[in-house]
Amino acid sequence: MLIPLTRQALKKIIPAIATGAQYVSCWGRARDVLRRLLISVVALTAFWLIGKLLGPGSITIKLIFDIIAGLYWLWAPIYWANLRNTSYRRFPYSGFWQGQVLDVYLTEEIVREEQTVNKRGELVLIENRERRINLEVGDHEQFRSKIKAPVKQIYKVIKPGDIAEMIILSKQSDLSQIDEITDVYLPQHNLWLGEYPYLRRDIFTQVSEELGTVNNQQMLQRNYPNQIKRRRR
Repeated sequence: MLIPLTRQALKKIIPAIATGAQYVSCWGRARDVLRRLLISVVALTAFWLIGKLLGPGSITIKLIFDIIAGLYWLWAPIYWANLRNTSYRRFPYSGFWQGQVLDVYLTEEIVREEQTVNKRGELVLIENRERRINLEVGDHEQFRSKIKAPVKQIYKVIKPGDIAEMIILSKQSDLSQIDEITDVYLPQHNLWLGEYPYLRRDIFTQVSEELGTVNNQQMLQRNYPNQIKRRRR
């Protein structure tokens, strides 16, 4: 099922300013925080040198840039989250999609590659791998898509046949071509799954209720029962 949404509805569901969940998602790991701290230190040093060259008349301007640079490690996640939100909000057409889980399985993927030197002075490439849950979703209109996310214990309850809901984005007014999809909501388990939380979850669930979408498993099985994969890899 696919129901078109207005631009106003899309802008409410995908906010312009980063939410708390989006900020946390873009915060990164310890190495990301250390990298941002290093950038802050370098920027502060550069502005200090520039301030010395410009003289005492630039104290106010220097103070402003010092604050911006010194807090880069703190506000950078907001900036990156806002960019991600904007990249989705720019699509002129969107729709509320409801289908079901066709398959769910785990994979191990390379998330980062690092180069280092071993004891013999040789350059070695280290691959950092991480387990991912893969969710294949679809509907009776032959729409298919895959969503990935880091593995969590709470995802063990997900199984083929579960209801799946998300927002799809398109440049076509009839939504005949899907350009992007958001994170997925599984109402039967009250779970969200995706690499990044694009949606305002409180507003999305309200839209779901207003559109009258109910978790009717029998209806979905009647529409496309043979397309559900009963395996778990």
